[in-house]
Amino acid sequence: MFDTVLVANRGEIAVRIIRTLRSMGIRSVAVYSDADADARHVHEADVAVHIGPTEAARSYLNAASIVRAAVETGAQAVHPGYGFLAENTGFAHACAEAGLVFIGPPASAIEAMGDKIQAKRTVSAAGVPVVPGTSDVDFPREKIADAAAEVGYPLLLKPSAGGGGKGMRLVTAPAELAAAVESARREAASSFGDDTLLLERFVTTPRHIEIQVLADAHGNVIHLGERECSLQRRHQKIVEEAPSVLLDEATRQRMGAAAVEAARSVGYTGAGTVEFIVSATSADEFFFMEMNTRLQVEHPVTELVTGLDLVEWQVRVAAGEPLTITQDDVTLTGHAVEARVYAEDPARGFIPTGGTVLAVHEPSGEGVRVDSWMTEGTVVGSSYDPMLAKVIAWGPDRAAALHRLDLALAGTALPGVGTNVTFLRALLADDEVRAGRMDTELVERRLADLVSADVPEEFFVAAALDRLIGLWPTGSTVDPWDVPTGWRLGGQSGVTFRLRCGDTEALVRIEGTPEAATVSIDGGEPVAVSARRRDGLLELRHAGQLHRYHRIGDWLARDGHCLQVVERPQVQLAHGDAAEAGPVTSPMPGTVLVVKAAAGERVSAGAPLLVVEAMKMEHTITAPIDGVVSELRVQAGQQVALDETLAVVTPQEDGQ
Repeated sequence: MFDTVLVANRGEIAVRIIRTLRSMGIRSVAVYSDADADARHVHEADVAVHIGPTEAARSYLNAASIVRAAVETGAQAVHPGYGFLAENTGFAHACAEAGLVFIGPPASAIEAMGDKIQAKRTVSAAGVPVVPGTSDVDFPREKIADAAAEVGYPLLLKPSAGGGGKGMRLVTAPAELAAAVESARREAASSFGDDTLLLERFVTTPRHIEIQVLADAHGNVIHLGERECSLQRRHQKIVEEAPSVLLDEATRQRMGAAAVEAARSVGYTGAGTVEFIVSATSADEFFFMEMNTRLQVEHPVTELVTGLDLVEWQVRVAAGEPLTITQDDVTLTGHAVEARVYAEDPARGFIPTGGTVLAVHEPSGEGVRVDSWMTEGTVVGSSYDPMLAKVIAWGPDRAAALHRLDLALAGTALPGVGTNVTFLRALLADDEVRAGRMDTELVERRLADLVSADVPEEFFVAAALDRLIGLWPTGSTVDPWDVPTGWRLGGQSGVTFRLRCGDTEALVRIEGTPEAATVSIDGGEPVAVSARRRDGLLELRHAGQLHRYHRIGDWLARDGHCLQVVERPQVQLAHGDAAEAGPVTSPMPGTVLVVKAAAGERVSAGAPLLVVEAMKMEHTITAPIDGVVSELRVQAGQQVALDETLAVVTPQEDGQ
């Protein structure tokens, strides 16, 4: 067995691999770029080596630097994780030339399965059913229309050299073909350096089923059942589960046997995945799509239903050990579902977000697992994949697993970085998903019902009351002037908080005590509420229901939303008394594009003060109250952080 292994990756998969290496007593070596100098995987490894600047091509894709780091740290093997160099034959050869074991299949197997056209021919010769189709290496390129007609419509154009959904185009009619081919070739050439296309019959209402295989160097090959990955958007997986509700035991065994033969056909060793397309209307008919010659993002669901550690088996097989489990030993117990948490904004077309993680709240409990690289202070930039974590839940049956996953996502919060958690919960709650009636087009069909930028009003009520509790004086003797109720001679008018959740803002006015208050939002009808803090939670009674929120510093989190007070409370006073100064803060990290006001200028509530830009999106910052710009702390072109004070607006008494 190896005593030192270098992990040639970053993020949650690097953290996950290091965890298994530690449990096996193996010394781990991490590599990192400039951007990841303080990343979680760097701190959790036994040794960490800097390999280059932030740009992936000069760091995580720099095979020479990684091999050099492995040799210099005394590693005997390299685990590539997934992505980056995981399926790069040149990297596998470079490891071998340096005397390092590549924890993955032989370079010949990567090469054979990396070319989709060759892969189909190889597995077809082994008796594995393949999707009817052809490739443009089999005919002159100018004859592609004739080839498409022979395959039949609808058809799918797929780059032969790549994966991840890049360059794939669905063509439903001959009139769409020319433009689709041009676009697919352009993206394939850009992404993979090869514009060769594969034309395949598009299976209607397709479901994506994949089989996990394990193979050693002694001729033993087994499968570990299937995973369903039909919940996708633009060919990118979102939610995965094991086993699939679509398959009966006979079909499961047939698909498993086909996957084993596909692995044998290329002399595969280690953990790999054979992907099939299945029609939702003909579950007993399946076709080979491709083989991923690496660990899959969704491997945890297989681990939870089989009880096996796939990374451990990858390491053991790479060290030359034989499999000690047979096909008869493999049993699937219960059900597991995984959701991928991304730094993205579904309400804005899933654009990447980013920012600095101000706090981390990740779920735990029976049947819940989180694979993550998040820590407080982590900077999520735009240089790498936006996946932040995977939340996985196991249950004795599918309904229990879905319920646990939903609760786990409700308790997942990363203040400072926008995520897709609310979208994931909406997807899991969809009636079709709950019933197991899924296909790869479901998300796109139902997207309008799954994406919303709305924030529940009671969330703002909870945040305001939580803030009020924090301001409430304690002790046996309380000065009435210290009680935050807006009390003055002649009466009281309550306390007002300006709150923000994402791009939604609300003005919340509270009268009374936290235990017995009336609350109005943006001048609406007052509602009776009560709230208290207990065990790190805020409990709110609102509209006859009890809601619980996780408290994370100044943030509240629930249902995927994170909300923070962005302006200190302003007491609304009677008789024209002066209110407090109002700091104006940035709603996101970005750049000040325009300064529209000057220090000393009188402004009205709602008047534009500045424009801040981030990720090519602009946000106009307005005056919160009538008054004077008493401070202006930034200028055009200046970089600003989330919640950084940009200006201060001070109200003036009448006549001034």
